[in-house]
Amino acid sequence: QVQLVESGGGLVQPGGSLRLSCAASGFTLDYYAIAWFRQAPGKEREGVSCISSHDGSTYYADSVKGRFTISRDAAKRTVYLQMNSLKPEDTAVYYCAIVDRLCDYRSYLPDSWGQGTQVTVSL
Repeated sequence: QVQLVESGGGLVQPGGSLRLSCAASGFTLDYYAIAWFRQAPGKEREGVSCISSHDGSTYYADSVKGRFTISRDAAKRTVYLQMNSLKPEDTAVYYCAIVDRLCDYRSYLPDSWGQGTQVTVSL
């Protein structure tokens, strides 16, 4: 059974940092990829980052390049999203989901993500 559990969100001030974790089980992590998505109030869900099992490449939305870093620990079956220099516009519920090895955000498995974790960046 595929299970993804997000954690690490919270309330931080602008310029602060958070490290999100996505704990995975029920599938072969190395064969697929894990992507982080977020959904802010009044906005569509968007892909923000992905780490590919095909060639190890990482991908970032333009809005987070230089501030976010995605990584994985295969032994722990966990993917991380280190978020630095957070901005109010980063406020959203963050989800992780299984995508294909080429990090096509459209390829996510329905219901592969969990409840998400809330990130709030506010003064």
